Amino acid sequence: MTVLSDKPRALITGINGFTGRHLAARLLSEGYDVVGLAQSDSENSDNVYGCDLLDAEHLRMVVDEAQPDVVAHLAAISFVAHSDVESIYRTNVVGTRNLLAALAASRHQPASVLLASSANVYGNARVDAIDESVPFNPANDYAVSKVAMEYMARQWMSDLPIVITRPFNYTGVGQADRFLLPKIVKHFKEGKEAIELGNLDVARDFSDVRTVVDAYARLLEASPSDEAFNICSGEATSLKQVIQLMEDISGYEIDVRVNPAFVRASEVKRLCGSNAKLVEAVGAIEPISLKDTLQRMYRY
Repeated sequence: MTVLSDKPRALITGINGFTGRHLAARLLSEGYDVVGLAQSDSENSDNVYGCDLLDAEHLRMVVDEAQPDVVAHLAAISFVAHSDVESIYRTNVVGTRNLLAALAASRHQPASVLLASSANVYGNARVDAIDESVPFNPANDYAVSKVAMEYMARQWMSDLPIVITRPFNYTGVGQADRFLLPKIVKHFKEGKEAIELGNLDVARDFSDVRTVVDAYARLLEASPSDEAFNICSGEATSLKQVIQLMEDISGYEIDVRVNPAFVRASEVKRLCGSNAKLVEAVGAIEPISLKDTLQRMYRY
């Protein structure tokens, strides 16, 4: 379906998703020929293959045709509150295994394979800044699936140059409003009088999606194989603080109502990471303040 060029080729799974679109634009700007995998019901195009990660045979055919030089595996069930638990494990673990098997068997071996895990693997870690040495302590099925994915991927590290990323929370223009920060921004943009949220005291380490794809692009280039890296800002912001930022941006106050249905029993209270290992591997990454990110989302 695709025609090989002299440019290095990047394969992005989940290319039509929030992060995939941003990463594709970044890699195109750096001179890559970008192709991607999308859900199996997607129409094939010049640069996107409709392929189900659970269809191992079709996936092998697609990988062998694409012949990527680098791979960014972003496709996953990424919504923590997703109701179909079986789908979470099948997609995040079995789907990833199928991809690695296809890459290992391909006639063209990639120089770097980036697997997107999650900072949720750390759970309620009792440290101020979580680094990559903190033990896994997953608190929900999504996090458990990512832990299992990471352990499974170790089986392939002797065959493939795998780097694992553990992004903390991030957001930006184009993220679906079923996620928390886009939901909040949408309420302010529409001038809603009230908003229902869960625990307002939870704090997260928020980054801009542009920062995340900057880290991904650099890791694909450096290819520090067999390593895991946090992608984070090093600062934690509570939901109360997010609301205050949006009130400053929008110029009005909103009535915040706590809905017990939105409060999870296994809620991770605070997630804040250290990106020291990442900076050592790829150099300093220019931070984007959360207020700047929210302002951009509010404008668009």
